[in-house]
Amino acid sequence: MLDSLSKTAFAAFARSGTLKRLASRYGMRHGRGFARRFIAGETVDEAIAVAREIEGRGLTVTLDYLGESVSTAARAAEATRAYLAIIQQVAAAGISRNLSIKLTQLGLEVDRATSIDNVRRLLDAAAASGFFVRIDMERSTHTQETLDTFETLWSIGYREIGIVLQANLRRSAADTRRMNAIGARVRLVKGAYHEAAGVAFQLKPEVDAAFVDLARTLLTEGTAPAFATHDPVMIAAVQAHAAERGVAKDRFEFQLLYGIRRDIQAQLAAAGHLVRVYVPFGQQWFPYFMRRLGERPANVGFVVRNLIREER
Repeated sequence: MLDSLSKTAFAAFARSGTLKRLASRYGMRHGRGFARRFIAGETVDEAIAVAREIEGRGLTVTLDYLGESVSTAARAAEATRAYLAIIQQVAAAGISRNLSIKLTQLGLEVDRATSIDNVRRLLDAAAASGFFVRIDMERSTHTQETLDTFETLWSIGYREIGIVLQANLRRSAADTRRMNAIGARVRLVKGAYHEAAGVAFQLKPEVDAAFVDLARTLLTEGTAPAFATHDPVMIAAVQAHAAERGVAKDRFEFQLLYGIRRDIQAQLAAAGHLVRVYVPFGQQWFPYFMRRLGERPANVGFVVRNLIREER
């Protein structure tokens, strides 16, 4: 229950204009902003520099250009143009060609046809440069549209794409079977959004149990699944089931977020696992940052200490 309350509180904080202005003032200061613990920077050049450092440690990366809930076709087109530029810059830089995208950033809340047109522009450019693109999952109100859009893209021949499923949603067992049936590459997460009890499990033990059950299904029936968690218990459960079923380490990967549990990243890589780090960047970083705090309120102390230091 505390986990659910934390997500609720920080979802409210994310909508606070006052907090956003304060965070914008101090959060991304070069070299010392408190948000830089979790966010690579506001520009693609900063993200590329961070990606190079991570790859220097033998890991791979996914770049996550932050932004969501675009409400006009013009802003969706602007985000699409930004992605096209990112694709060119990443290709020129020679780092991992792997992107995460959100459909509401590309116009899903304007209309589905707009988002599909924008995603296709992005995917065509990505395919020409050898990228893999993961369509992220957002609030439960968008789950069905996101899966439908993914299947539409899959049905017209896009294959270097993947999808995200959230273990906390009660529907995800059926969605996992649906994605496994077509051979889609699934990234499994616990779920960072606050959702109603009728839609999502509210207690951590329930979410953990769902994550383990879905992970087992993906390991035995899925296609190159990815398990996004920093929880050592969940990681151990994935490792144990893979070993029990004889699933080779190169048939799945662990994914962790930039700035969180570098020790686990190193341990997994040393054990021979594929490890990918999600690297978020962009000017629209505040909602993402608040969700990270909601997942782990202990990080609030770190932020407060930095704010006090800056105000002195």
